[in-house]
Amino acid sequence: MVNRKELNPDASPQAAYGARLRSVREARGWKQDELAERIGYSGRHISAVETGRKPPTRPFSKAVDIAFGLTGAAESFERAWGELRNGSLLEGFPEYLAQEARAAEIRLFDVGVIPGLLQTPEYARAIEEGHVKRGTLSPEQASERVEFLEERQAALMRRTPPMVIVVLDESCIRRPIGGGEVMKRQLDHLIKFADQPYTAIQLVPFTLGERRPFNRLVNLLTMPDRSVMAYVESETTGHLDREITSVLPLVRAYHQLQAVALSQAESVAMIEQVRKGTP
Repeated sequence: MVNRKELNPDASPQAAYGARLRSVREARGWKQDELAERIGYSGRHISAVETGRKPPTRPFSKAVDIAFGLTGAAESFERAWGELRNGSLLEGFPEYLAQEARAAEIRLFDVGVIPGLLQTPEYARAIEEGHVKRGTLSPEQASERVEFLEERQAALMRRTPPMVIVVLDESCIRRPIGGGEVMKRQLDHLIKFADQPYTAIQLVPFTLGERRPFNRLVNLLTMPDRSVMAYVESETTGHLDREITSVLPLVRAYHQLQAVALSQAESVAMIEQVRKGTP
């Protein structure tokens, strides 16, 4: 008799997904191999997802929904996968994303890495592959993160797009990510980004030294009602702040930073110079 592993849906969101998958499958009287045949996966894959040894993916969840007739339903597995994915994001970031999708103006600052909204798929993939090599993500999770980023970027292509203002530390364009060709395409993308009617980009040169007010990511959102929110991150936590008393100093510092940063024309010239030096 095959050993049946007892599942604990309270152990984690991934465990809850797997336990529900088993429950729905068994309610239909299907064995793992029967479900596998219907959705184009192996019985071993079904077992690994049910027992939490393998994380579900979006394609897997969509295939399960088709087999169970749950596509588009509130209890769909694709919806559960979305909640699972958001649950793996940095604390506070899903809340920020919901506001970002509504913002009239987005102001970004970052050090060392091009912000996600400006990343090419190749650049984003190289970053996620770094996580895979360090063992902090599975290859499937890395692919989903890149797909999720592309969805996030597409969500801003509205009839009236938000104004996106980006101030980058010079380190963002000089830190090699993914090799020469990946960086060249990423820098090309920044130059094209700067040429759009709803965008602005400025670089903070290394020569600014101690006058740079921020040392890590800072995002500022101006909402349609003109209220302003700030999002900042540590290594382990993201925080979305709506309190004007704490947001206003960040807004002032951002304006001060823009005043001493290179102009957009000077910034594009520096990006082009770095791009030409990229093999």
